[in-house]
Amino acid sequence: MESKWLHDFVALAEQGNFSKAAEARFVTQPAFSRRIRSLENWLGVPLVHRDRHPLVLTEAGEIFLEQARQWLAQIYGLRGQLRQSLHEHQSLSFMAQPSLAVTFFPGWIHRLRPLLGDSLIRLNTGHYHDAIEQFMAGSVDFLLCFAGGAVSPALHRPEVERLVVGRDRLVLVSAVDAAGAPLHPLSPDVPLRLLLYPRDSFLGALIQRECLPALSEQPCRPVCENALGEGLKALALQGDGASFLPAGLVGEELARGQLVELPLPVRVRLDIELCRLVPPRSEQAELCWQRIRALAEG
Repeated sequence: MESKWLHDFVALAEQGNFSKAAEARFVTQPAFSRRIRSLENWLGVPLVHRDRHPLVLTEAGEIFLEQARQWLAQIYGLRGQLRQSLHEHQSLSFMAQPSLAVTFFPGWIHRLRPLLGDSLIRLNTGHYHDAIEQFMAGSVDFLLCFAGGAVSPALHRPEVERLVVGRDRLVLVSAVDAAGAPLHPLSPDVPLRLLLYPRDSFLGALIQRECLPALSEQPCRPVCENALGEGLKALALQGDGASFLPAGLVGEELARGQLVELPLPVRVRLDIELCRLVPPRSEQAELCWQRIRALAEG
């Protein structure tokens, strides 16, 4: 049993169909359907009549709906009590995409330390959609994520405040040969071997939408997908192909000449945003936000 399955089922009952419930839970409809099926498998009974439109809960589903709501209330009530007993207000928790956790967060939090005092800083990482889901569930004080182009609808909500705290850009990079020339140059005669983020990831979707169309004259051949930017960088350094990566992730390798940036006719900017839910989870989180906002706007 996973608590997110309970949230999923409650959302399904409230929204009345799978597509709206999946959107409310910030996941694709196939993934959402699999999670409802997993809940039914765990319980051993069907919860919805899939052959009826509009959606109708089974008798077991009606009984379980009230129980699911009670369990969620108990879980979050207990969490609140435990946090209070452990002086959670003296700590600050962040959720960040893996690339930002490696490249941006350490230097940023170091610069903020004089403003934060001796607060315990907790950092968790998750891929874009997973990170948003945990953030919207109230699991952390702040979400640190890339933004560019179409931002997730989940972050365009009245209860979400967003603040730009940094900027980056996507660059197309290749390893070099002994003479310092790119191993995978842009050439209309040779397909470019590409190392890509998955299409359903934030950066993967952004690359598909804004970067690849700029290579319309360049034949391309995807050879690998990896959800981790560090993994794509390692493959690029081995010479396995060219890759679109945040400049902050490959800055040192570009400076040392291990990678070279390939020319692109477009510049794809990445804002780095800090997000929080209102109301904040603690007075400490509110104070932290106000100080970070004053610094960013100053």
